[in-house]
Amino acid sequence: MKWIFFDLGATLVDESDVYKSRCEYAIRQLNIAPEEFMNKVAEKARICPTPIRAAAKEYGVVLPEWDNSLEKLYEAAPGVVAALHSRFKLGIIANQSLGTQERIDKWGIGQYFDVVMASAEAGCAKPDPNIFISALNKAGCKATDAFMIGDRLDNDIIPAKKLGMKTIWVRQAYAIYQKIDDESKVPDYIVNSIDEILAVF
Repeated sequence: MKWIFFDLGATLVDESDVYKSRCEYAIRQLNIAPEEFMNKVAEKARICPTPIRAAAKEYGVVLPEWDNSLEKLYEAAPGVVAALHSRFKLGIIANQSLGTQERIDKWGIGQYFDVVMASAEAGCAKPDPNIFISALNKAGCKATDAFMIGDRLDNDIIPAKKLGMKTIWVRQAYAIYQKIDDESKVPDYIVNSIDEILAVF
């Protein structure tokens, strides 16, 4: 392996405070029991990469803009990225708003990534294979020489596998609700948190 590509949200970046804020907003608008809305979010998380938005839409609630200021790195993420950078080239393939490079710089990990392919700049979003192909082309790397690490079977694992990349599924956040129910979803490795990534390599 020459390259390792990471997703960001719920992989390196802890979005739990954003999730909490958005769920609380929807619940306030609806005036329903929190458990009812959270059960709907869990249901959507099995099949949808944006479960809170999907749940809110089903109830007719329009959520506010995503608040990047509430994001933070998982505690283990900087150490994992630094350790892997000493042995591999690293990249990012993520569905992100404008300013991804600035955000990872602010978190102190930007210097570790040679390729940052975010959907806002790429003009396409996962699971579209073109965002993966663009990142691989920019890296000058064959798919078979690369790993993709992410939390979503639908957005990260399936499209990367189809291209020939090796895959690691990180079962963090809403990933716990997803199920491996056919061959296309089977990753090469499964870890339960970003802390466990180094054991794979």
